[in-house]
Amino acid sequence: MPENWVNPALGGSPVTGADLHLELSGDGSRRARLTRALREAIRTGRLTPGTRLPPYRSLATDLGLARNTVAEAYAELVAEGWLVARQGAGTSVAPRAAAREPVPRRPAAPARPRRPVLSLVQGQPDAASFPRSAWAVSARRALNAAPNEAFGPGDPRGRPELRRALADYLARVRGVRTDPERIVVCAGFAHALRLLSGGLLRGTLAVEAYGLAYHRGILDAAGIRTLPLSVDEHGARTDRLASAKGVRAALLTPAHQFPTGGPLHPRRRSQVVDWVRAGSGRILLEDDYDGEFRYDRQPVGAVQGLDPERVVYLGSVSKSLSPALRVGWMVLPGHLVDEVLALKGEREAWTGVTDQLTLADFIDSGAYDRHVRRMRQRYRDRRDRLVATLSERAPHLRVSGIAAGLHAVLRLPPGSEASVVRAAARRGLELEGLAPYRHPDSPDAPYDGLVIGYATPPDHAFGDALDALCRTLPAVRG
Repeated sequence: MPENWVNPALGGSPVTGADLHLELSGDGSRRARLTRALREAIRTGRLTPGTRLPPYRSLATDLGLARNTVAEAYAELVAEGWLVARQGAGTSVAPRAAAREPVPRRPAAPARPRRPVLSLVQGQPDAASFPRSAWAVSARRALNAAPNEAFGPGDPRGRPELRRALADYLARVRGVRTDPERIVVCAGFAHALRLLSGGLLRGTLAVEAYGLAYHRGILDAAGIRTLPLSVDEHGARTDRLASAKGVRAALLTPAHQFPTGGPLHPRRRSQVVDWVRAGSGRILLEDDYDGEFRYDRQPVGAVQGLDPERVVYLGSVSKSLSPALRVGWMVLPGHLVDEVLALKGEREAWTGVTDQLTLADFIDSGAYDRHVRRMRQRYRDRRDRLVATLSERAPHLRVSGIAAGLHAVLRLPPGSEASVVRAAARRGLELEGLAPYRHPDSPDAPYDGLVIGYATPPDHAFGDALDALCRTLPAVRG
């Protein structure tokens, strides 16, 4: 056994005491090297005052030394004042052992900009509303019921318990037509997009003229060109797909266009389905990022339900529960399942099994439905408060995209967007303008606006955030 490691007893010997790493290097007897190693560990502060050492029998077994050698080393250090030994309490580092040497400090890193105190940034649910108690109940129940094989190497498809729960839930709530064998679990929408960009998507992909630059960056890094489709109050102009040359796939947010708001018009839903059916190998990627949150209109079902063999449906719990869970899903046409699994690899490397099992129980037990209903009402109340506050304090500005989702768009006078965002930052409020979401090649005429995430602040900070917003807006009057 190497002399520089203290390991648990091997070969059937009982494991006693704590593990301790020592380097028995240099000249001298084994006792001298052990004494020197312990003294150095205490002097440098690696063993702090009060730290209990392993019993000498255990340490002797781990190091392959004679018991007397360790006992004598302990006794020498006790006599020197490095250690203290008490009957029944074992041996520990003396409270007044020599002060540790200061650890060399790294050069100071540049100070990070201070984050604003308040935030109305979109894309984040209220973190304080995560259902901790209900989630813990599901976690305990799921772990107790899980088969032993669940804790082996992860299946890239995802746990069958979760895929079954998702198939039932998505059919019931979103009108998705699938079965568990067509669902592949992933770590969220961005992970799904990276996987699909790794071989399934090729050439040019049609996207909405407004969307996340982060997602466009994933596609660009994979060598996929994006062609923007104009967006208006009825969603993306899907009628323009027919004349788009070389486009075999499209990425849309049909239930709630991101970030401008509004569902894809029924006629345009039909147009995109007709388009994918008209060409060999065409597919639609449907990003259903906040499909559960509808307020002033009936829920809009998934486009996937119209043609399950040509639509890849993508969802996650990032908006409904928390982005920290890193759980999402792809509902795939049958002929794409094996190809996507090949892209993902032989083992699950992203999403932990415990979160998958817990989410499956959370859905099956009805806790997920209860949480979504509760948050739907909470976010609706916040939306109403936002609209009422703006109507009272900034009636000259138009708010849109408020029938669903977790954010709204506030239209601003031309040329004012950047100055409003800067003014808000000076007041300690983090805001996002609309410009960063616009595709650089967009045919749409740009307009100024703010994307206001009313779900983000905790309840106690929401009023202050609205007040800071409204105190910023008068600067753009006239």
